[in-house]
Amino acid sequence: MDSQINDRFEDTLSQHDRLEALADTLQPKVRELLDALPDSVEAVLHGEPLGHPLHPILIHLPLGGWIVAGLLDFLPGGSPENEAAADRALLLGTVGSVAAIAAGWTDWANTRGEARRTGLIHGTVNEVAFLLNVASLLARKRHKRRLGKVLSGTALGLAGLGGFLGGQLVYRHGLGVGKTLAHPQG
Repeated sequence: MDSQINDRFEDTLSQHDRLEALADTLQPKVRELLDALPDSVEAVLHGEPLGHPLHPILIHLPLGGWIVAGLLDFLPGGSPENEAAADRALLLGTVGSVAAIAAGWTDWANTRGEARRTGLIHGTVNEVAFLLNVASLLARKRHKRRLGKVLSGTALGLAGLGGFLGGQLVYRHGLGVGKTLAHPQG
């Protein structure tokens, strides 16, 4: 896809005064939570021991689990074994997303400008996906499989949008390229 189209799409989503105001309100609160943590925990969440951001590494587990669950959910001729495997993959991805969320918000606390607004949308969309997957797991446990599939399928679509925006943060705005996000970027 032409990067100009990608950039215009991102601009349409992120260039709003209300979004900037929301970021102005939320970023200090996230920063306050991070300041309450030991410095070593924040350093790990930024990926400093690795020399590059941790968040991009951690997203593979949730995305992998959610994609596998989606494939198993919609295979023709679904079997009880496939249903059980889909449920386990969904659970693994959803539990695994907690660390990715923590690292992502840690990095977001040091963003500026359009990258901060795009990062806010990225994080919010992915957290909605997380919550939909939690709801899907609960629906499945209550034997409401069809509802569970709709919820996790919707979540997977949102995770795709979130992934697109994450790509914009790296490839358009250069976040985390060559260094961790322990210092303001954007």
